[in-house]
Amino acid sequence: MAATTEPTGSGGAYVEAGTPRVSDVRAADSPAELRWITLGRGAGSGVPSEQRPVRTWRVFGQLVGATAIVLVLVALLGLTASRRIAEQEAVNDAARRTDLLADAVVQPVLLDGLVTGDPGALAALDAAVRDGVLGDGIVRVKVWDGAGRIVYSDDDRLVGRVFPLDDDEAAVLVDPTTEAEVSDLDKPENVNERGQGKLLEVYRPVWTPDGTPLLFETYSRYDVVTQRSGALWRAFAGITVTSLLLLVVLMLPVLWTLLDRLRRGQRQREVLLQRAVEASDDERRRIAATLHDGVVQELAASSFALAGAADRAERSRAPELAEPLRGASQTVRASIKGLRSLLVEIYPPSLQTSGLAAALVDLAGGLAARGTPVRLELAEDATLGLAAEREQLVYRVAQETVRNAVVHAQASEVVVRLSRVGGDVLLEVADDGLGFDAPAALSAPAARHFGLRLLGDLATSAGALLEVQSAPGHGCRWRLTVAADARPAGATT
Repeated sequence: MAATTEPTGSGGAYVEAGTPRVSDVRAADSPAELRWITLGRGAGSGVPSEQRPVRTWRVFGQLVGATAIVLVLVALLGLTASRRIAEQEAVNDAARRTDLLADAVVQPVLLDGLVTGDPGALAALDAAVRDGVLGDGIVRVKVWDGAGRIVYSDDDRLVGRVFPLDDDEAAVLVDPTTEAEVSDLDKPENVNERGQGKLLEVYRPVWTPDGTPLLFETYSRYDVVTQRSGALWRAFAGITVTSLLLLVVLMLPVLWTLLDRLRRGQRQREVLLQRAVEASDDERRRIAATLHDGVVQELAASSFALAGAADRAERSRAPELAEPLRGASQTVRASIKGLRSLLVEIYPPSLQTSGLAAALVDLAGGLAARGTPVRLELAEDATLGLAAEREQLVYRVAQETVRNAVVHAQASEVVVRLSRVGGDVLLEVADDGLGFDAPAALSAPAARHFGLRLLGDLATSAGALLEVQSAPGHGCRWRLTVAADARPAGATT
C-alpha cells in the first residue's frame, strides 16, 4: 500500500498519518546513560573538529609557543641551579678567606690577656681586625671562649655577653676545622646583624700563646652570591637559548616538509572520497537507467500483453484461462511498482528536479510500500538554504539510516524530521529497532556498518556534524547538522 501523507498545520510539513512523532519513537525506554557518538565532524559544524585541515601558521605558532614555554622553564631551572652553585662557591670562598685571615692577621696578634679582658690585648686585636679583616664583604667579627662568652667583637655592645655555643661550634673547638654556612640570623647573638639580610657565617678555632682555644667567627655579605649566580645564569642562559633557537631553526625545514606531505595526503584523501561518492552516484544512475529502460519497460509490455490475452480468452469462450492471465498481469504490475520504488531508492530523480523534500517523500513512500511506516516532518521552506551538494549529503544520510533501520534493525516505526535551527539545517532519524553498540561499531566496524563510516567521512568533508545514539535493544537516533548556505525565504533578522 502506498504511503499516505498530509500537511501538519501551517508549517507545510509532510507526515504519514497514524504514526508517532520523533520524541515518541523510543524502544523499550532508552536508558538515560545513552550518549551521542560522533561519526563525522567537519570544521564548519560549529564544534571543534578532530580532522581540521592542517594550518601552517597554527603549527608554527604551536612550535613557537612550546619553545617559549621551554625557555621559561629552562630559565627558572637555570636560575635556581645557578643560585645554588653560586651560594656553594661563595660559602667555600668565605671559608678559605676566613682561614687565611685567621692565620695571617688574627693569630699573630692574639694575647693571653684577651681572655681576661685586658685592654691592651683587646686594642691590639681590634686594630688588626679593623685594618686587615673588616671590609671586602666582611661586616662582623666575633671571638668566643669555650664558655660561650664573646671576648671580642667589632661591635662593642656584644663584648662580655654570654650565649650558649651550638654543638657544631663547640665541636670545632674540640676537633679543629673550619665550618661555613648561610646564617638565618635567628639566634639571640645575631640581634645586631638582622638588618643586613642574609649573611655567610664562618667559624674556626684560634689559639692564644698559652694554648687557650678561642672561636674566631666572621660574617660576610650575601651580595656576592647574587652577583655570582647572575654571572653563572647569564653564561648558562646564553648557551641554552642559543642551542634551542638553533634547534628550532634546524627543525623548520623538516617541519615544513612534513606539513606539506600531510596537506597533500589530506587533499588526496578528499579527492579519493569525492571520487568514490561520484562513482557511487554514477553507478546508481547507470543501474537505475538500465532497469528503467530495460526490465521495467519489458515488464510493462508483458503486463499489457497478459491483460490483452485475458480479455481475448474471455471473449473466445475460454473463461477458465482469463482469470489466471489477469492474476499474472496484476503480479507483473506489482513487480513493476516494486521496481520503480527500488529505482527511487537507488537514484531519486526528484532530488535533482523537485528538491530534497520531494525526494524524502518518495523515499518514505517506497519504504511504506514494503510495509514499514515512515513518518516525515519537513520544514515549511523546502530549500532550507542548502546547496545541491549538501542536499545530496542530507538525502544520502537519510536514505542510509532509514534503510539501516528497516533492513538491519528490523524497525516497525521510523520517523524522519528535517528542520532549520538558527543557521543550521538539522536532520533527525529515529527508529524503534534492535539498536547496536555504537562505540564498538566505530572501533571495529562490521561489514553492515561500513556505509555508516563512509557517511561520517562525507559529513566531515562537507563540514557537517553526524552523530548517533544507540544501544542494543534501545532503538537508534541519528542527527545530522549542516550549515545552511543562505537564510530561508521570509526570514527576518
